[in-house]
Amino acid sequence: MKIILFHQFFLGKNDPGGSRWNELTSFFSKKKNIKTDVLAGNIHYITGKQISNNKWSNKEIIDENITLYRTWTYSGYNSSFIGRLIGYFSYTFSALFKSIFLTKSDVIIVTSPSIFVGISAILLSKIKRVPFIFEVRDLWPESAVSTGVLNNKLLLNVLYWLEYRLYKYSRKIVVLTPAFKENILNRFPEFKEKVEIVTNGADFSIMNENNKSNQIRERFGWDDKKVFAYFGAHGLANDLIQVVEIANKMKDNKDILFVLIGDGMQKDMLKEKVNEYFLTNLQFIDSVPKNEVVDYINASDICMAILKKTDTFKTVYPNKVFDYMSCKKPILVTIDGITRKLLADANCGLYSEPENIDDFKNNVEKFISMDLNKLKVLGENGFEFVKENFDREKLAEKYIKIIEEVLND
Repeated sequence: MKIILFHQFFLGKNDPGGSRWNELTSFFSKKKNIKTDVLAGNIHYITGKQISNNKWSNKEIIDENITLYRTWTYSGYNSSFIGRLIGYFSYTFSALFKSIFLTKSDVIIVTSPSIFVGISAILLSKIKRVPFIFEVRDLWPESAVSTGVLNNKLLLNVLYWLEYRLYKYSRKIVVLTPAFKENILNRFPEFKEKVEIVTNGADFSIMNENNKSNQIRERFGWDDKKVFAYFGAHGLANDLIQVVEIANKMKDNKDILFVLIGDGMQKDMLKEKVNEYFLTNLQFIDSVPKNEVVDYINASDICMAILKKTDTFKTVYPNKVFDYMSCKKPILVTIDGITRKLLADANCGLYSEPENIDDFKNNVEKFISMDLNKLKVLGENGFEFVKENFDREKLAEKYIKIIEEVLND
């Protein structure tokens, strides 16, 4: 079997960050000998920097069954909303052009965001006469509206029109959460038979191997601190100013340290705010490769998952939460909805109302007051729950069955 995958933000071998599809394609390759040609952009979604030396086209062999093609993407992707739109469109059409010259696949998979890349899938599907699967990793355009990024009525109408066409022409619609499925079927009940759920999950193959947590704590001076760590993008949606404000409120407590690991559009602003407050209890660390993130998670005491307060984010499972759970770490989340329910079902941490600084502070203090045994129990609870319900290998098997169903239809 061969797949063509449109994924603007697919990571290379040693790129920092985490990706659902890097892990899924690796499983497809190693366990099922499935070949995947990936079409990605050449601008990193977190840093905004060009990834490949050749800005027009670049080829990277991930393994014997996975070939990554990077195509031209506008370099001003992280400069503004208009820059981001141009970035989406430039990738959409450069990836489409490149895909036409690839050998024919059995199936096409396109994963959002952005929704514009769906144009590539529709056109390539018609040109090559190959079915495509549309995966919804982000409810565009709703997430852009809810975060205040998009409010142009004309553009919104175009996006909703495109969304409907993608659902109509795809053979299957894969969503990451039950809430995504409910949202789509409330608006488009005619697609009930198409929608399948394949959640994010934990990749246990990289967890807890050659634990280097002691070295990490020594290197960054964490030894005597209770470390609250966040991993991931520093963008508008992540709203990490909440952590800065908490650190400011608790700056007299010398026993705790907040650590933000990653990069993004708001990182410079966050650093400026930390300097303005003269904070010594908040530390920034640049993004680290996925295979090293586990060491930093293991070195932390409590891990955080934070998003802006919007109804759309009530429907998401952040992948980092599964990584935290698989590393047996207690978790502090400021994400309402299904993530809050996940935390409660697993009994593995504490929930704070998004953007409620006092509630956040109270939960930090609760974690500080817990003894090591209580923290360990929370971590073990999360591990057992995610192992039972969100094992990435089991989810990859489910995805393969969906693909086979499309091919046998």
